[in-house]
Amino acid sequence: SPSIGQRPLCSPRRARGPAEARLSAADRWRRLLGREPERLPDGARRYAQALDELYGRGGGEGDADLDGGSGNGGGQEASFPTAREWSEELEALFGADVREEVLADAGHTGRTDVLAELDPASVRPSMELLTSVLNLAGGMPEHQLNRLRPLVRRLVDELGRELATRLRPALTGLATPRPTRRPGGRIDLPRTLRANLAHTRRLDDGRTVVVPEQPVFSTRSRREADWRLILVVDVSGSMEASVIWSALTAAVLGGVPTLSTHFLAFSTQVADLTERVSDPLSLLLEVKVGGGTHIAAALAHARSLVTVPSRTLVAVVSDFEEGYPLGGLLGEVRALASSGVHLMGCAALDDTGTPRYSVPVARQLVAAGMPVAALSPLALARWVGDRLRGEAR
Repeated sequence: SPSIGQRPLCSPRRARGPAEARLSAADRWRRLLGREPERLPDGARRYAQALDELYGRGGGEGDADLDGGSGNGGGQEASFPTAREWSEELEALFGADVREEVLADAGHTGRTDVLAELDPASVRPSMELLTSVLNLAGGMPEHQLNRLRPLVRRLVDELGRELATRLRPALTGLATPRPTRRPGGRIDLPRTLRANLAHTRRLDDGRTVVVPEQPVFSTRSRREADWRLILVVDVSGSMEASVIWSALTAAVLGGVPTLSTHFLAFSTQVADLTERVSDPLSLLLEVKVGGGTHIAAALAHARSLVTVPSRTLVAVVSDFEEGYPLGGLLGEVRALASSGVHLMGCAALDDTGTPRYSVPVARQLVAAGMPVAALSPLALARWVGDRLRGEAR
């Protein structure tokens, strides 16, 4: 986040205000330490007011004296009347880049009025900002939410592209066409040549040609015969980061031609959001994070979707804090494992990527037949890719 002592005030070359409004070294220290605010010139107070709208009055570095006394952070001016005026003042003083960072920080602290002022084209995408916007969007009326959709769309698209770039190596080769002797696809020349080396003919001019008596074609087997991935995602309280990563990962994996991806969101209820997998923005806006946890019910729903167990992957993203009797959950895991379904439990990750889950429950799940690991989206994609390639071999 922009620091009063580091970014805005120590980078006067970014300022667009008049030269006399730029701060001297002494005035910068007064702002940083919160001392002698009355000695700030008028131009410096303009900077102070813009920054104190977010970082002052208990919210920033300049609010308290070093000796423990309370400073007023550079002035007692009233708040800006509107977020738009504050946005324009930030850009005039510090430039567009710092403006976007300060407004994004304000969004993190719950200032819903500034979100509509963020420029979707120039804001810096981050998981933290997307999480904050989605949390705030959950309680907004539709007319306000519509104003946020361009911003959320940009964040989702950019983060999705970054994730896809990281996942692509793990998924390489999964869409490779399969050889077949049945006509219908494009002819596979290398395989056709190897398959017909015994059928050669020498021409009158001395050349040797291969007669393709057994042509090999490239085609994919029918969709119904391909793999099915069922993502079972816990959306109970404190699961925001994992839910976002899961939705973006589902969108990327949904683009693999040999894989049919399903998305089940659950708390104490189970919602099948598979039809929204191709549009992660719609998926994220549909998910409501909060409530209790009933993993057994979600796995029962997942089991109802299984048609070919040996070609079905079920990945559960949860903190495994089951809110119902554990026997039901363990029974569902045993039923899926004994049928031949490939199971994986993905421990919830917090905003810093640290695993957060119930270790005692995880141990019992492992004993019942479901491995549990703290998997990043990349590690999950590798697990999916390894299962599919293993079958191909």
